[in-house]
Amino acid sequence: MIDIHCHLLPATDDGAKSFEVAVEMCQMANADGVTHLVATPHCNYQYSFRPEDNQAKLARLQAELGDSPKLLLGCDFHLSCENIRQLIENRRHFTINGSNYVLVEFDEHFVPEQMDHVFYELQVAGLTPILTHPERNAVCCRRSEVLYNWVTRGCLVQVTAQSYTGAFGPEPQRFAAQWLERNWIHFFASDAHDTQYRPPLLSPCYQKVATRHGVAVADRLLKTNAAAVLKGLPLPPGPPPMGPGTVKKKRSWFSFFR
Repeated sequence: MIDIHCHLLPATDDGAKSFEVAVEMCQMANADGVTHLVATPHCNYQYSFRPEDNQAKLARLQAELGDSPKLLLGCDFHLSCENIRQLIENRRHFTINGSNYVLVEFDEHFVPEQMDHVFYELQVAGLTPILTHPERNAVCCRRSEVLYNWVTRGCLVQVTAQSYTGAFGPEPQRFAAQWLERNWIHFFASDAHDTQYRPPLLSPCYQKVATRHGVAVADRLLKTNAAAVLKGLPLPPGPPPMGPGTVKKKRSWFSFFR
């Protein structure tokens, strides 16, 4: 599995508090079956984003760990109309492994009205936004049609693995399951911050997706799509998103005899 969203750089943001914790997080992910971890420190009003420091911390971690898991850099970029220009002008500081894919996050309770235009600007600049954990955003949950509109226009969606397995409560879990049914989700990631409350584990999510939707879907959302991102390639073809009012029809027992 590949984890494209993890706060493992020590003493950088609200993630790993020390180098020792960062090492333990990486070892925990490796034992869980994660082959690649993307360190994604916050870039927002609270935390300063220092690309050179981030690279140095990542190199020290990789040296301590050896070859597994493979560590890469990205950013959890707080998207607002004010800071979009620095993302476009210095994209390699913020994108995942120097690709054109970038994780973007909103405030938990607020989405600026100009987001349609912001996403358009990013795409015109050749960037592909990956919206992080919308299942934990009040606006996206209250107005799911907004998220659907962004998905149909090329925005990708990353849901937190623990949301789908229930660790963030029933509401994020319900929306994660609902959006998975509608093919709005392109990635599951850990968004890990520590080893206890928000650990870098993906296998429980993988197993649940595989059980309910099949191994091919689990592979797509936790392996192959993320692998394409790391290489800067287009995502493999996936099922088209279904509208907010769409409900998948379940096969009846009689359908097996037709």
